[in-house]
Amino acid sequence: MNPLAAEALAALPEDLATGGPPLAEVVQRGVPVGRLQRGWILGSLQARIALGYLLVRLRGMLLSGDEKLRLRDEANLQAAVRLLGTMSYLRGGMQKIGQALANYPTLVPDEFVEVLGALQFEAPPMHFSLLREMVRNELGGEPEQVFASFETQAFAAASLGQVHRARLKTGEEVAVKIQYPHIASTIRDDFRNLSLLLLPLRLTSDWASTREQLEDVREMLERETDYCAEAQATIQARSHLAGLPEVVVPRVYEELSTARVLTTEFLRGVHLAEFVRRNPAQELRDRHARQLLEGIFRLFDRHGFVWTDAHPGNVLFLDDGRLGLIDFGSCRILDEDEWRYERLMERAFRGDEEAYRAGLLLGTRTVDGSPGNPEQLRLAREYCEWLWEPLRHSGPFDLGSQDYFPRGMRLLEALFRSRFTRSLPVNTWINRTFLGVRALCYRLGARVDVGAINERELGTPPLV
Repeated sequence: MNPLAAEALAALPEDLATGGPPLAEVVQRGVPVGRLQRGWILGSLQARIALGYLLVRLRGMLLSGDEKLRLRDEANLQAAVRLLGTMSYLRGGMQKIGQALANYPTLVPDEFVEVLGALQFEAPPMHFSLLREMVRNELGGEPEQVFASFETQAFAAASLGQVHRARLKTGEEVAVKIQYPHIASTIRDDFRNLSLLLLPLRLTSDWASTREQLEDVREMLERETDYCAEAQATIQARSHLAGLPEVVVPRVYEELSTARVLTTEFLRGVHLAEFVRRNPAQELRDRHARQLLEGIFRLFDRHGFVWTDAHPGNVLFLDDGRLGLIDFGSCRILDEDEWRYERLMERAFRGDEEAYRAGLLLGTRTVDGSPGNPEQLRLAREYCEWLWEPLRHSGPFDLGSQDYFPRGMRLLEALFRSRFTRSLPVNTWINRTFLGVRALCYRLGARVDVGAINERELGTPPLV
């Protein structure tokens, strides 16, 4: 765990400042279930964070500029720590929100990125005694009987389950992901609570689109609790990427995988924070970013396969120089209508204004021919141009520059503030994929010929 996250965890108050159990007890307890309990925990968290920022504002009235900045940074760290503690306890959809926040540097304060980064693979695991029955029921025996060896201490923990190292009786080292009990019901509870918070939006003209997008998100998250579907998506991704020898997707052991337990090949490597901490040469940074982009574009451009969980917890920098992609629970295969929409936007990328307008109308579910006000349309155009910028650039593009990624995050924030919410549900997942990849490349400080990769995977001549 990175030092700041470790320090933050150690500094958590005994009650997580939210009414939850002490952090030392989080591993001993199951996931809290029920709308009222989870709603109360989140409401208490919101109140404590708001109060903390209010006190900082009042204290800052009497301080100099430098002291105000110091106080603000302390408030950000305290809020991030409270979020980390609460989301580690709630797990599920709430923890996924924390993962998303941590993956977008410059969109949230640095303190949030550093501390919430622990949610991607370093969250406190659940004590194995709470999961043993799950393994027994799913695999038909005690883990020590099913496997030649099994480590009861998890080596990674995330939003829906945690991962244990084991060895098969045939000698292969494997990773066994075990789902937290009752996690699927918590997703439904959290979305019911969210629907209450969004009641005022029911009076707006965009509510139908917002409801459609939220329902799609809920269905996607619930689908992630089906490890059989994840196993098939992993097998499919491994097949699609078989032609890229530098990109690795772990093998699935279907005979030891069920709806709630998933057994895959164990990949030996490090995550992004550790890789960057080693201060690798620019050439190595660029190489790994190229591998990542080749994998993403191969999946998307050739197969309509959207890997929506491109965050630091799901990318491994392997000891042999290859790049490992893990966790295919959140994936989407484009249907015919979504393919049609993507082909329209591809033509728009190549300068076809008619295709851009048609794509905008389709992408915003607009039927009256007027997709939004002029300011929103300007922001949407700028955001598309920002997304396309590396693909249009001739030669290696500096994805780690202090201009490119932060500029995109400012545009995204402006779009949020403009309430430009009408969108095809698939846009949520496509944006999540390609923003996540850009965030990874930004943190790598990488320079890659993105346009050449995209054109090669599309099978079209280079853009002139």
